[in-house]
Formats: sequence, C-alpha cells, structure tokens
Amino acid sequence: MNQSVPMPLAAVPAPVPKKKHRNLAQGVVESFTGSIQAGTLKPGEKLPTESVIMEMHGVSRTVVREAISHLQAAGLVQTRHGIGTFVLAPQPANIFAADTIRTIGDVLAILELRISLETEAAWLAASRRSDEQVTAMDAALKRIVAAPNRAVAVESDKAFHLLIAQATGNRYFIDILSDLGNTIIPRARLDSEHLAHDEPKAYQERVNREHDDIYHAILRKDAEAARAAMRTHLSNSRERLRRAQLEVGA
Repeated sequence: MNQSVPMPLAAVPAPVPKKKHRNLAQGVVESFTGSIQAGTLKPGEKLPTESVIMEMHGVSRTVVREAISHLQAAGLVQTRHGIGTFVLAPQPANIFAADTIRTIGDVLAILELRISLETEAAWLAASRRSDEQVTAMDAALKRIVAAPNRAVAVESDKAFHLLIAQATGNRYFIDILSDLGNTIIPRARLDSEHLAHDEPKAYQERVNREHDDIYHAILRKDAEAARAAMRTHLSNSRERLRRAQLEVGA
C-alpha cells in the first residue's frame, strides 16, 4: 500500500444532501460509513485530505475533524500522524457475544474452556500476584457477600475472576476472560434457584467457600493449591449446570 497517495476522487463518497438542522458531522460520518460497508472504500485505502472532504461535502474543517473522530471511535479508520487517515479492516465479531450464548449447553461449553484456562491462570496468579492485587480480590469477595441483589453479585464475581487473570501478568488471559464477559458467571444466565439443590442462600454460601479457597491459596502464594481450588470451583459449577440442564431440558 502506498501510504502517501490518497484514493482517487472518484472513490470519494458522494456528499449527503443537506437538510435543515442536520448534524453536518453525522452526515459526513454516514457517507463514509456507507462507502466502507459497501466496499467502495477498502481496508488500507487512504481517505482524502481534509480540504477535499470539505469541498466535497461543503463543510468546515472543524466538521471534518469531528467526523473523522467519530469514524475512529467506531473502529472504521485509523489516523497515522503525519501520514493520513486509513480505512481499517473489519474486526471479527466476538464469538462470546451474549446473543450467541443461548442455552445451558452453551454455558457448559464455556465452562469447559474456562477450566482449562483459569486453572492455569490461578497457578500463575499465585506465583506472580502483588499485595495490591490480593487486596483487590479480597474486596471483590466482600462485595459478593454483601451484594443486595444478583446483578451486583454477578459483577463482583466477574471482577474476582478478572483480577486473577490480571495477576498472571499475561494480557492474553485478561483479553479472553474480558471477551467472555458475563458468560463466565453461570448465574448471570440462570437463576440461582435452578443452580441450587437446596435454597439459594446455601448455594451462595458454597460458592463463597469455593472463592475463599482460591483466594487464600493465592494469598499464600501456593500455586498448586490455587490451581486445585479453581479446578474444584469450576468443576462444581459445571456439575451444578449439568443438573440444571436435566431439570429444565435445555
């Protein structure tokens, strides 16, 4: 790709007709977005200069810069200072998006992945964690216990697992667990009543004990115990889900 040569003027998206009170920057954004999505502007191509966009759309330089900022925020273009603004390749969809996790079977499959990942993450976290990180883990566990509702408990539960990933010092553990989002917490997808075989309070107490075992192993820097505690926790979660799957026929 010749980074110094802008795309031909014929490829410049046609200006959107002005409308009274129309947001001019949004008009430029929509024009370029449409051209990128249609393939008229291809990944790697350089956008026209600000002056050309101003002339084509009849807008000010401030409007052009605002539009480019919106396109950058949307992940459609990237500006390289001193070189220009280029169209980015489409980003792959997050395969862990909430709308792709539809059944208990899907959550079970995620748990199998988590067992392989998070047991090793716990081992590494126990070996590498800082005092500040274990303090943050302890705070997350206290928020779970004090949570006034399921939504708060789920967020704190997720935070605890992400803190363990962060303590590994390996950004790929962090990236994968961040992409998983709320799918790492089964009760985010299923009521506690379906996961518990007694009462929800007893279920929560069991989960809290499992979390405590993980935390204290990491606190002691006992890597093998942390790995075992995480495996026990996630394996128990898997078994609870399997029983729930049989009950609801998912």
